[in-house]
Amino acid sequence: MSENKLVIDARGDACPIPVVKTLKALGALGGPGEVETIVDNKVAVENLGRMATSKGCASAVEQVAEKEWHVTTTATEAVEVAAGEPEAATCAAPAGNGVVIQVASDAMGIGDDELGHKLIKGFIFSLTQLPELPRTMLFYNGGARLTCEGSASLEDLKNLAAAGVEILTCGTCLDHYGLTDKLAVGEVTNMYVITEKLTGATVVVRP
Repeated sequence: MSENKLVIDARGDACPIPVVKTLKALGALGGPGEVETIVDNKVAVENLGRMATSKGCASAVEQVAEKEWHVTTTATEAVEVAAGEPEAATCAAPAGNGVVIQVASDAMGIGDDELGHKLIKGFIFSLTQLPELPRTMLFYNGGARLTCEGSASLEDLKNLAAAGVEILTCGTCLDHYGLTDKLAVGEVTNMYVITEKLTGATVVVRP
């Protein structure tokens, strides 16, 4: 058992309160440690697992009764929790209708790149406010910069990942731009998977 451990009783709490409480506890650890969150529904278990993944933490689940799960989130280093991030936590479900967002640039539209950067930031933030989230977001070419350290959209993308949105970034693109070690949210993917996701989507949206 970790010497640095916090226990959160979130039984009876409606979504997203278990995630909010766990995020705050992770931030309070200030370094490596564990947060054990006690919940009474599977939705909370799934959302806590997604949040752990988005923060680079391990997650383990133990069911101790018919309606009682202990979810242990383990951090190997200090977890950065941005101001306002816990309150912004969401439990909106990813869309079941196969919506895929295709992001090929770190700017939205053609014309002024400075304006385009503001527009893409606004677009990604607006996604976090939707009642139904996209299933997958694909980032390639210049869009790969948005999932890396220093991105103005990083916290919004982490919130989307915590809510279950699949965030995938082209590995070849990361390598081309020298960003392989800078990926900060989601997973690295390849052209086969990108092609599979696009051709299997019900709707493809390209901002």
